[in-house]
Amino acid sequence: MKKYLVMIAAAAVLLWSCSSVPITGRKQLNLVSDSEVLASSLASYKEYMASAKVSSNTTQNATVTRVGKAIAAATESYLNNNGMASEVQNFAWEFNLVQSDELNAFCMPGGKIVVYEGLMKIIGSDDELAVVLGHEVAHAVAKHSNERMSQQVLAQYGSSILGAAVAGQSAITQTIAGQVYGLGAQYGVMLPFSRKHESEADYMGLILMSMAGYNPDVAVTFWQKMASSSSASVPEIMSSHPSDAKRIADIQKNLPKVKEQYYKPAPKPAATIKKTATTKKTSTTKKKTTTTKKK
Repeated sequence: MKKYLVMIAAAAVLLWSCSSVPITGRKQLNLVSDSEVLASSLASYKEYMASAKVSSNTTQNATVTRVGKAIAAATESYLNNNGMASEVQNFAWEFNLVQSDELNAFCMPGGKIVVYEGLMKIIGSDDELAVVLGHEVAHAVAKHSNERMSQQVLAQYGSSILGAAVAGQSAITQTIAGQVYGLGAQYGVMLPFSRKHESEADYMGLILMSMAGYNPDVAVTFWQKMASSSSASVPEIMSSHPSDAKRIADIQKNLPKVKEQYYKPAPKPAATIKKTATTKKTSTTKKKTTTTKKK
């Protein structure tokens, strides 16, 4: 009898702790509060930035910030217009380019995003950079860190003492990142969820960059370049990311829908339009002057 009561209690906690991912609507488990995750994340981010070397390339730094802010603005606009204005307060966006030859970028909860210099070597346009930053912003919006930590709570404590685990959230938040998992938990639970998160961030990233006016078509060629630049090949079952082939195939499948519903190309610079208008006016004036002389 006691066993069944524990199962019912665990099921009730799980049901109560479910939330939905913006844009995709996927149900996710959330046993850790936003405030705890954000506080822990900010502390980790400050510690990282204290030791990291910010890139001295001012042009690339400015580009990362400009594209990042454009995607963040489109993201907040979407949340505000779709009944999720309360979520906006969780973000204090920051975009940094740091010195590292790695082809990588990462996102901390709350919108703290870091891009490595090595990645900029294969990025050929603002659109390609938007692929990366859209993906990272998507991780923050979807609260993937919260969900991973919630999965870790279950993996560590088990449903039989789920209530006690949830009650001790503060201690869990401080220690969970350093926990070591058995192969069964890691390859059977944690990594598949990570692959799901990466695929979801790819899809959401396409939408976010499209809403900001960046061309999502370049995502295919960008990930193809990333695949060709990678020297290591890890079996998908032992990786936190989907295989290159699967990632590219999924993006190609989602592109038509994303472009149709969300892509609004950025308008041409106003200066170009004004210049054309001025030229036409000058031509008209000359014709009037010629007519007057004939009279």
